[in-house]
Amino acid sequence: MTMLEDRSAAAPSIAPKIGRQPGPQTPPADWPAGYPEGYAVVDVETTGLARDDRIISAAVYQLDAHGAFQDSWYTLVNPQRDPGPVWIHGLTSDVLADAPLFPEVVPELSARLADRVLVAHNAMFDWSMLAREYARAAAVAPVRQRLCTIALSKELGLPLPNHKLESLAAHFGVVQERAHHALDDARVLAEAFRPSLHRAARAQVRLPLLTCQPLTEWSDAPAPRAHPSGSSYRPTSWRPARRRPACPYPNPGRYEPGGRLVQGMRVAFSGDTSVDRDLLEDRAVEAGLHVATSLSRLTSLLVTNDPDAHTSKTVKAAAFGTAVIDEAAFMQLLRDVAPAAPASG
Repeated sequence: MTMLEDRSAAAPSIAPKIGRQPGPQTPPADWPAGYPEGYAVVDVETTGLARDDRIISAAVYQLDAHGAFQDSWYTLVNPQRDPGPVWIHGLTSDVLADAPLFPEVVPELSARLADRVLVAHNAMFDWSMLAREYARAAAVAPVRQRLCTIALSKELGLPLPNHKLESLAAHFGVVQERAHHALDDARVLAEAFRPSLHRAARAQVRLPLLTCQPLTEWSDAPAPRAHPSGSSYRPTSWRPARRRPACPYPNPGRYEPGGRLVQGMRVAFSGDTSVDRDLLEDRAVEAGLHVATSLSRLTSLLVTNDPDAHTSKTVKAAAFGTAVIDEAAFMQLLRDVAPAAPASG
């Protein structure tokens, strides 16, 4: 049995110990023909969870088409700002002072991501952070698809108590050495992804791959903080609240399938999206729609790529009879949003 080795570039004082872990034995003989040719299992630690927060460390485990270990890589990154929740990731300003800036690590990072599917636990977060850092560096991330191990666990019906990485690791007997260290988190995820991939292949499960749309525009303007006097870190959700101006148009009512969106309609989003969520919401606001953070009887439309997921929003949409469409259909509808009815009087 081959363990996932550690060939990290990290200093000994930073790198976790990589122990021998259980893993799958032989790939299924009838490996699905449409599965990817390779994977880059990624984890990043950040200064916080907002769109203007920065990456402070990154790790990549390269796996082949069957999930076998190929290479690992780790780097610290100087965010040129306060490192954020040090009590979680342990990376102080002193530790990061001599680390390279993100543009300096782009060549090595890109070489490890290229021509591979990015795999992460809550992949929308890791991809969003990477896409923003690449945009700041005036570069394009060589990532075309991503796979979220949370979504894969749902596809496989794994009996997990929750969607935490530690629960997925425990299910497959993977031992975590140092939580919230990018290299060890990536190693743990790689160890847990490998048997998940083999289980999916045996059952001929369609992998929940999503397209990664690189950012081609970026503003360094800080995002509004939900708690301006304190930390932006919230352990229960990586997406911070975004204050938006009130929608200037009245709510015209529900969206009718097959029809046009109308300015003022309330739109809610649920789950992972191919386009960066903030950009998707910004496009909706620019079109005159009201982006709602929760779903009620007044919500016109729910946008989700996973309508069968039993999230609070999909459950409420079913109860309220709210129309549900996927991201691709929503992007098409955004091209032709009907103007709001003129005010009477």
